[in-house]
Amino acid sequence: MYQIPPTPMSTAITMSIQLLTVTVIFFLTLPFLLLIINKNSKSRKSSASNVLPKRYPIIGSYFAVKSNLSNRVQWITQILHNCPTATYTLHHVLGYRQIFTANPENVRHILKTRFSNYPKGSFFTSVFFDFLGNGIFNVDGESWKFERQVSSHEFNTKSLRKFVETIVDTELHDRLIPMLSGAASDKTVLDLQDVLQRFAFDNVCKIAFGHDPACLLPSLPQTEFADAFEVATQLSSERFRAPILIFWKIKRFFNVGSEKCLKIAISRVRDFAKKIVREKKQELAGKSSLESVDLLSRFLNSGHSDEDFATDIVISFILAGRDTTSAALTWFFWLIYKHPEVENEILKEIKEKSDMPVYEEVKDMVYVHASLCESMRLYPPVPTDGKLAMEDDVLPDGTVVKKGTLVTYAPYAMGRMEKIWGSDWSMFKPERWLERDEAGKWRFVGRDPYTYPVFQAGPRICLGKEMAFLQMKRVVAGILRRFKVVPATEDDGFQPVFLAYLTAKMKGGFPIKVERSSRFMD
Repeated sequence: MYQIPPTPMSTAITMSIQLLTVTVIFFLTLPFLLLIINKNSKSRKSSASNVLPKRYPIIGSYFAVKSNLSNRVQWITQILHNCPTATYTLHHVLGYRQIFTANPENVRHILKTRFSNYPKGSFFTSVFFDFLGNGIFNVDGESWKFERQVSSHEFNTKSLRKFVETIVDTELHDRLIPMLSGAASDKTVLDLQDVLQRFAFDNVCKIAFGHDPACLLPSLPQTEFADAFEVATQLSSERFRAPILIFWKIKRFFNVGSEKCLKIAISRVRDFAKKIVREKKQELAGKSSLESVDLLSRFLNSGHSDEDFATDIVISFILAGRDTTSAALTWFFWLIYKHPEVENEILKEIKEKSDMPVYEEVKDMVYVHASLCESMRLYPPVPTDGKLAMEDDVLPDGTVVKKGTLVTYAPYAMGRMEKIWGSDWSMFKPERWLERDEAGKWRFVGRDPYTYPVFQAGPRICLGKEMAFLQMKRVVAGILRRFKVVPATEDDGFQPVFLAYLTAKMKGGFPIKVERSSRFMD
């Protein structure tokens, strides 16, 4: 029987001691710190070109971290570019250290060779426990092994794959394409990022819960569950961004500010999810055989009927499937607009496959597949991922890791490393994933997952990778057969800003105009 691990809650006494300690240390060292800052202000300005952050006693690189909160991923990437082994140890307040790496050998070491020494760890699980509970993306050890085994079995069934195909195609043809068609006729501007998020949210809820939130209706409705999920995701991720990590715990303890909003959002998400779990259990109790093939029905029907377990694991899957595919597709459509030669190659392939059955059509689209991989190289849906060292260790490049250190690998930075991708790393070039076979046709050539850890790698590699590509390729084929996506901005030099929360976002959304394509005849 599955046992729910104990809740990691801080006591009031512990919180008060931590707060008092930080306060005392801060005020005792404040005069000294101000003296150092004033003394070095001129040298900081004169050495602005030096990307390695300055470090001070007690507070480490606090000021550099704080000043780069809005562009943290780009800042870390710049630092790693200037490190010989693409690895850097960042010093935080009170001696806390965090190691960042874009070195494939280090990534292999963390995700495979010493997998047991680098779990999610207490830091990650405490940040997300309120939201994800003991779901598969928030647990380690035996709990993770159990949930991984159960989930892996369900994900590998042909019936689930067929169910996903049906769900994606229905949402595509009944909602997404009619919406784009209406925008083309009315010459209205759409936020493609928002539209794709709604599309993905409808899909993942139907796949996970068997529930249709209907976010992609023509009116683009606001739904309480979707809105609460968005707030919970953003505010949970902001806990990572706090320059002094204890601050979010203090706000949670006193139930103020963003933590108060987060508590309300999480309550709405979990109440709604539990309501669906109860209804699904009642529905299944009245049936002699399993008719529904959504993940929740599969888990409950296989004997895993604990309400909290079912709620945690399904919320985790919604989080994993909601923003990742939509983020990848948002940047993909931006890139192919900027590279019409790539779009033309994609269109040729779509035209060749358009009369084939749905799954066979997308399975054989190697150029589309390569283009998606190339897009995610430059704009990975999950730009960084961290693990906590359980014991002292040494990475392959010689970096010393102390017990309790957060070790973060950065797919965003890795996609921009000349040592990995060559001098043309900045180019959007799907051909780097392809080679010609004897007949002169393109053949996809995958990369080592530790060089390209967009779907993670090792024992925790993404279970939904195949489903994600299926969904993305169906959307690409469905849209480009009928429409051309054009940015609505009048500025040809416009460059979207990459925002990194839990997943990648395009700052301010992606406003587009939709033009009908005459290149295909339906």
